[in-house]
Amino acid sequence: MDRMKLPAAIAATTLALAAAADASFDDLKPARHMARAAFDASAHVLECPSRIAWDGDDAFIYSTRSTSGDVLRRFNVPSSNLVDIAQRRFDAVQRRTGRFHEPPAHRFIGPSGGGPLASPDGKHTAFVRDHNVWIRSDAGESQLSWDGCADDRYMRLMWSPDSRKLAALRIQLITSRQITLVESRPADSVHPATRKVTYEKPGDARPQATPVLFIPSERRAIPIDLSDYGNQYELHLDCWAPDSAFFTFQYTRRGYQLYRYSAVDASTGRVRTIAEESSGKFVFVNDLRRWWFADGTRLLWISSRDGWRHLYMVNAKDGSATQLTKGEWNVREVHRIDEAAGRIFFYANGYAAASGEDPYNRHLMRLDLATRAVTDLTPLNADHRVRLNPSATRFTDYWSRPDLPPQFAVRDTVEGHLIANLPPVNVSSLDTPAYPKGEVFHAKGRDGATDIWGVIWRPCNFNPSNRYPVVEFIYAGPHGSHVPKDFPVNPPRGIEMLADGFVVVQIDGMGTANRSRTFHEVCWRNLKDAGFPDRILWMRAAAESRPWMDLSRVGIYGYSSGGQNALGALLFHGDFYRAAVALCGCHDNRVDKMWWNEQWMGYPIGPWYAENSNVTHAHRLKGDLLLINGELDENVDPVSTLQVVGALVKANKRFEQLYLPGFGHNLGDRYIGGRILDFFRRTLK
Repeated sequence: MDRMKLPAAIAATTLALAAAADASFDDLKPARHMARAAFDASAHVLECPSRIAWDGDDAFIYSTRSTSGDVLRRFNVPSSNLVDIAQRRFDAVQRRTGRFHEPPAHRFIGPSGGGPLASPDGKHTAFVRDHNVWIRSDAGESQLSWDGCADDRYMRLMWSPDSRKLAALRIQLITSRQITLVESRPADSVHPATRKVTYEKPGDARPQATPVLFIPSERRAIPIDLSDYGNQYELHLDCWAPDSAFFTFQYTRRGYQLYRYSAVDASTGRVRTIAEESSGKFVFVNDLRRWWFADGTRLLWISSRDGWRHLYMVNAKDGSATQLTKGEWNVREVHRIDEAAGRIFFYANGYAAASGEDPYNRHLMRLDLATRAVTDLTPLNADHRVRLNPSATRFTDYWSRPDLPPQFAVRDTVEGHLIANLPPVNVSSLDTPAYPKGEVFHAKGRDGATDIWGVIWRPCNFNPSNRYPVVEFIYAGPHGSHVPKDFPVNPPRGIEMLADGFVVVQIDGMGTANRSRTFHEVCWRNLKDAGFPDRILWMRAAAESRPWMDLSRVGIYGYSSGGQNALGALLFHGDFYRAAVALCGCHDNRVDKMWWNEQWMGYPIGPWYAENSNVTHAHRLKGDLLLINGELDENVDPVSTLQVVGALVKANKRFEQLYLPGFGHNLGDRYIGGRILDFFRRTLK
């Protein structure tokens, strides 16, 4: 996904958000009108760049909005010449540069599906027939394997660069769990319809895979000992070495406490570990990245093994690793590996935290491999989004904060020196009391030492002499950090409530990603924590100097994992939170999707699953609750909310429920927005 993408048609987004109070809610019309008055101005945000792509080394294209509408532009850096261009030329550059994405790092020959797959020399074709591996050449067809069957079949093939060896993956299949969704009001019938959806849940069986190495010319397989690679969550083929000496595969052990990147010797079949990550809690496998260097003897590796996410150079022959970056900050994303110049460009966050900057802000960094010196190419206090030119000599820099309007420039990659400023992003029409203002705020967390960061959105037409109820939008999923770090060119989250006189806050508490490993691991077997001790301290600290925040009237709402969190606020912290809206929440991690929940809650299922369940603790409900979910949700099984409903009824608890026919996981409908606003009006005002 292009992280620089900012909608050109802001007015369309404005209409959808500002009209959240549906026409059927007559009492919400004033809020709807106020929201429109506040955010029609956002349609006039001008010169905000999006869809940036370099057109060679000296020029780049981008789209923006001017007083005359959407325009496409090309900027020549040496001449500072900015011109409008036609759609056809813009599209041609897009196609040539891969639709705005950075050029990929070097990759070798990787796996295909079941074929047919031609060998690099073009003399043979490998394919799967009747679950077994075959090859075809001018001499005819030959069968290489005989042990494949319907439930234990060959499904991946990968030729060596010298065309002499063939790696394959044999997968022992299982019958996956399916859930039944009931569509109560299908478009073509008055009678309900059902659909089956494959949906693995924690504890279910997983397919088991076995790499196989064939020598096609000899029609034989070399045995591979995989005795130490059992209990798989997953095992995937990755690539061949350029000299065909070995091929690699990835292995994640069930429970996410061990990840290995391993090599199979092409002559002997011996398996060795190139790199490994292990933890007594969890290895965040989605954060693991690797990039091979062209000679096939080294790879760049990202690891949190020292407590922070850093770069390592791994020797592919013996598995030794040299740490390249170090410090209490994180490597967020690698942009470019310039092997010829010995440079690596990457995003880092937290690098300037010691100076008081928000530790989640991304900066573009350059690592010089010869000296291991790290240079911050974007030292300004902001969240930066960049695009490097093909030769990595220049980059576009778009930066902002929730309280700092966007700016756009071109810099060099030597020291980040300014080369050219682009027309300033024009947000003058947002400088009005009707537009809500964002404020970045931080306070100490539960340990008294760690800074917790978030943002406070003041309501439209803010008056500091008033007292406003506070609503927290929560999403505490451990797979990321979730508080916005850029300026709200789009209307901010909670626009309906901001327009109706609520303060809206967003906070990243402990248990979320992009801080230290210790910070992140708070979530392990402990999803009900959701950072609430930090969130409550943060709001209390903010209110000490902001008397207009009325903490006797605090509400909370969230979607998906945030729905689980929102209900948890009333179950575990009902003395602080007064009202909650939980949308499509995964309230019991035992009935939610396997891949997400086992990452944090572990395997096998233990008593901690029940201890973290909102169903288990439903009897503890304090405050006002609205549960919302859709009957066709394929992301979170709808029974997750319905089981909470059953437990609340059994405990004789009062609550509200909105169960939506025809809706799936996306609950961004304006009717639903109106119901959320109506609920908070009734419970907090």
